[in-house]
Amino acid sequence: MEHRTLGKSDLHVSAIGLGLMSMSGTYGKSDDEQSIRVIHAALDRGVNFLDSSDLYGWGHNEQLLKRALHGRRKGVVLATKFGNVQTADGKGAFVDGRPAYVAQACDASLLRLGVDVIDLYYQHRVDPKVPIEETVGAMGRLVERGKVRYLGLSEAAPETIRRGHAVHRITAVQSEYSLLYRQPAEDTIVACRALGISYVAYSPLGRGLLSATIKAAADIPEDDRRRQHPRFQDANLDHNVALVHQVAEMAEKKGCTPSQLALAWVLAQGEDVVPIPGTKRLEYLAENLGALAVTLTPDELARLDEALPPGAAKGSRYPEAQMKAVHL
Repeated sequence: MEHRTLGKSDLHVSAIGLGLMSMSGTYGKSDDEQSIRVIHAALDRGVNFLDSSDLYGWGHNEQLLKRALHGRRKGVVLATKFGNVQTADGKGAFVDGRPAYVAQACDASLLRLGVDVIDLYYQHRVDPKVPIEETVGAMGRLVERGKVRYLGLSEAAPETIRRGHAVHRITAVQSEYSLLYRQPAEDTIVACRALGISYVAYSPLGRGLLSATIKAAADIPEDDRRRQHPRFQDANLDHNVALVHQVAEMAEKKGCTPSQLALAWVLAQGEDVVPIPGTKRLEYLAENLGALAVTLTPDELARLDEALPPGAAKGSRYPEAQMKAVHL
């Protein structure tokens, strides 16, 4: 397994990590026993970078990870996130970046995960009501207390990253990044590089679009959250599927799958970029890891850039209300 170092830390992670969100019901039904088998298979294949959040299933995902890591914690770089809070009626959520909540959320995650320390702790969404200096300051105190080893931010804008980093070193920034959705991620990567911060790319397969298995809305389960995302709706979906068709044609000529080509492209963006494709199926895990054997030539990278330049995809990444909480 190829490894990459996160920021200026001693966290040496597998070049491809594993995102766990889909194991808690986001993209249709999930099965805990099957999910644990996938995590174990990933560990067996050398994947040591596991990405969770207290948001995923409102704690379910971290509890699932506790079961999966029983007796297997050693060598795993465990990442989780905080900041999203469920409303009292259970029908909504809000962001909380208050220092008091930072400490409370960390203790709750440690308990659910059944660990003494979290390797990489992200603020999942920036709280516009709380200065980032206050939130990161509280996160830094978790490091001082030995509860967290390194800090991260998710979906933060470059200026926010710079301000937070000035308070306590940020090791990684996580945002969505793929051939289909390159902006504002590429601006964020430039800002991170200037500070020695790694970039963790979630949804590097465009939430499944780049697998070329989604041709129409009917291919998405009724209880799948992607149906609410503009990129998967009506004319937007038709446009994006046409873009992916070009990726599929290139993959066929290359002798790999569209997913592997898309992941190889992310891997080629720099040693400081680490994709964390998520899956709850063993066959997709194996396919994703196969991307490590795909090497793209400068000419192939140029053709992909020409086929899918920044801004080529249509439809926002989230519904309008959720988009207001990203890149702050």
